[in-house]
Amino acid sequence: MAGLSLQHPWAFAFGLLGNVISFMTFLAPIPTFYRIYKSKSTEGFQSVPYVVALFSAMLWIFYALIKSNETFLITINAAGCVIETIYIVMYFVYAPKKAKLFTAKIMLLLNVGVFGVILLLTLLLFKGGKRVVMLGWICVGFSISVFVAPLSIMRRVIQTKSVEYMPFSLSLSLTLSAVAWFLYGLLIKDKYVALPNVLGFIFGVVQMVLYVLYMNKTPVAVAEGKNAGGKLPSATDEHVVVNIAKLSPVLPERSSGVHRATQMAVAAVPTRSCEAEAAAPAMLPSRDVVDVFVSRQGPAVHVA
Repeated sequence: MAGLSLQHPWAFAFGLLGNVISFMTFLAPIPTFYRIYKSKSTEGFQSVPYVVALFSAMLWIFYALIKSNETFLITINAAGCVIETIYIVMYFVYAPKKAKLFTAKIMLLLNVGVFGVILLLTLLLFKGGKRVVMLGWICVGFSISVFVAPLSIMRRVIQTKSVEYMPFSLSLSLTLSAVAWFLYGLLIKDKYVALPNVLGFIFGVVQMVLYVLYMNKTPVAVAEGKNAGGKLPSATDEHVVVNIAKLSPVLPERSSGVHRATQMAVAAVPTRSCEAEAAAPAMLPSRDVVDVFVSRQGPAVHVA
């Protein structure tokens, strides 16, 4: 229990700091899940990072119990298990059926199947120091997977030029937590605690850099499904789809101007009689006036 011993004051300090920062990190997705609760939809959010984080917390509790009853590791990972479970339950409540089935499958495979196998093999095949070593390297491997899991979110940020799926507070918390736990592992001479946090620090810094690069960018639509190739709508596309919910509210001082501009755009659209419509079947299909106005006045529309 070197982490709690006052004979190692710096280890105690960084262990306590690691608990505080990690607890804040676990709480960082609260705005995301509040948004899910308000919209009654999981939107584009994925459950994989939370499932992997829950599995990692379970492994670290097992490691701490096997090694020497490391209290700091037990307390923070026990809290992590509870918080991640709440997140996953909320995801199950509001996710579409396909996402629920996928989440259930990976939980059964990872949190039940893989964890059960590790538990049995570690207890049955290894003893003493060898058990700690084997379990330590397993923890290192899956801790790295926790840090790698947000790569899908980082890819989405680059594709959409939007940071809405990667809160800066979460990236900052991950970075600070990695620094604290690296120093804690270094001071108690536990390489299994220190090593994965080197990668955690690197990924945290990369996420913050991405946030700075894209926080003021105009988000772009990315097609999903079979035709998802990252192609943006071109100027010749016949229809431009605009998600009005993403538009920022118009200031009162400018609302009348926008209304007048809209009226001018409507007035600029030539009207045709029924006879003219019948006489010109080869002309391009009519477009929605709002779409024409938004697509041609795109630079004046700010996306939240």
